[in-house]
Amino acid sequence: MKLNADILIKGATILTINPQDEIIENGVLVISDSRIVEIGDATVAEKYQPAKLIDTQNMLVMPGFVNTHTHVPMTIFRGFADDISLHDWLYKHIFPAENQFVNENSVKIGSRVGILEMLRSGTTTFNDMYFYENTIAESAKALGIRALLSESIIETPAPNNPTPQDTMRQIAFLMEKWKDDPLVNIGVAAHAIYSCSGDLLQKAKALAHKNNAHFHIHLAETEKESEFSEKEFGKTPTQYLDSLGILDEKTIAAHSIYLNETDRKIMVEKRVGIAHNPECNMKIASGIAPIPELLKLSAKIGFGTDGVASNNNLNMLEEMHTAALLHKINSKDATVMTAKQVVRIATQGGADVLGMGNEIGSLEVGKKADLILIDMNKAHLVPLYNIYSQIVYSMSAQDIETVIVNGKIVMENKQIKSVNEADLFAEIKEIARRVQQSL
Repeated sequence: MKLNADILIKGATILTINPQDEIIENGVLVISDSRIVEIGDATVAEKYQPAKLIDTQNMLVMPGFVNTHTHVPMTIFRGFADDISLHDWLYKHIFPAENQFVNENSVKIGSRVGILEMLRSGTTTFNDMYFYENTIAESAKALGIRALLSESIIETPAPNNPTPQDTMRQIAFLMEKWKDDPLVNIGVAAHAIYSCSGDLLQKAKALAHKNNAHFHIHLAETEKESEFSEKEFGKTPTQYLDSLGILDEKTIAAHSIYLNETDRKIMVEKRVGIAHNPECNMKIASGIAPIPELLKLSAKIGFGTDGVASNNNLNMLEEMHTAALLHKINSKDATVMTAKQVVRIATQGGADVLGMGNEIGSLEVGKKADLILIDMNKAHLVPLYNIYSQIVYSMSAQDIETVIVNGKIVMENKQIKSVNEADLFAEIKEIARRVQQSL
């Protein structure tokens, strides 16, 4: 008698990203109850009677990408304030626009457009810091993507919370509401050392610690931030946060550009997760994070896109491509940031940064079935000598055919049925019209 299964994928090349870096040609992957139950050669298929059979040809199966830092509703501001320094971008453009246009409805529309973009480009998990995170959680559930969501704590009034204390009460509510959800996880976010007092940072971290939650913060993103920290606290931003007891294995530090040798050692010793955002860092001219040096120290590193107001997309394949090239030219060493390293950072590395490495990030028996199917029979993907190189240097979002999250098909043959794209796009264009009129 054959065993029942929810989904059986056969005939594909399976890129596992497991500890042995196993690649299985003409492989079979079996999914039941949201998890991978077997991976093997073609003979495995004979054991199962699946509810859904995906018989592939010229397809690659690999783990979905993990976006470790973004502000997904900021899709409403795509292209709104480009070619501006970070300080002016934030204080003269983004913060005023957010105060005027960020509300529950715009967050719902912006987050759904952003999630749609992420799914279409192969992201199956994202880590968000923004406002109205309950609305973002509902969007994540509706479209079927995995998410770590953190309401942003900031000293000044937020669009949905007049005080930081109100924000922390909102976070506590979200933690209770979503505590048993299979897709949505709740964390705590503090914007940055220049927008939160030391006391507020410690209170936010205490809330995270009390709930065994992750703590998300922008860190050492610009020279201006580093100068501010040295002047105000007599320490680098990293050493300042360390003195406050903020840095540990549940801290996610976005950007982490200005890290001296001591800072790098602290980040590694405290097992801080680093979200590397190369395209955003380049576009706002913030700087280049010392990722090759951190990799030599075995730091926890994932890639993030940041929000589209500063990137301007949520495409992890582009982030991977950029990261590989950026660090080669910066170091003048073509062996730096190999394609294989980059693919691992985008999958298992990101999962480790978010504290989900035991559940996602690779294709292994017992792990959650978060994976993507890619059509390799394209002019820009043939011939094939090295699969990692093909992913990093040649692949595009348009090559992704099917996306599975938590054992459920959320995109099949490029079709996402959980959302009416035409209506959604019309709504976000209307928001943009109102933003444009306000300029």
